[in-house]
Amino acid sequence: QVQLVESGGGSVQAGDSLRLSCAASGRTFSRYSMGWFRQAPGKEREFVASISWSSSAEYYTDSVKGRFTISRDNAKNTGYLQMNNLKPEDTAVYYCATHRLTYYLSSRDSGENFGSWGQGTKVTVSS
Repeated sequence: QVQLVESGGGSVQAGDSLRLSCAASGRTFSRYSMGWFRQAPGKEREFVASISWSSSAEYYTDSVKGRFTISRDNAKNTGYLQMNNLKPEDTAVYYCATHRLTYYLSSRDSGENFGSWGQGTKVTVSS
């Protein structure tokens, strides 16, 4: 099982940028698609973005399209979420996760399709 540790969160102003990192342990990271999810206070966890094991496919929730970019470096066992033009509604705890299946990713995947999760990193955006 892959173990994940997020970093890069913080408190920023609206319009600023942050890059979140997700460090994975184990040699099997490259076999799994990964995703970023977030949970705002008082709200349910929601999907943000996902990327296939080979970086050939990326999916985003509509609210972050054009502002966020997901990427990964399998040689470094690390995934990233570049967040630009941040808005107060982006305030949440962000979690990375790897898919339950190897070599698979669907645009319809939700959190239930992801099996390993990090502890989360908090992002606060002030107006």
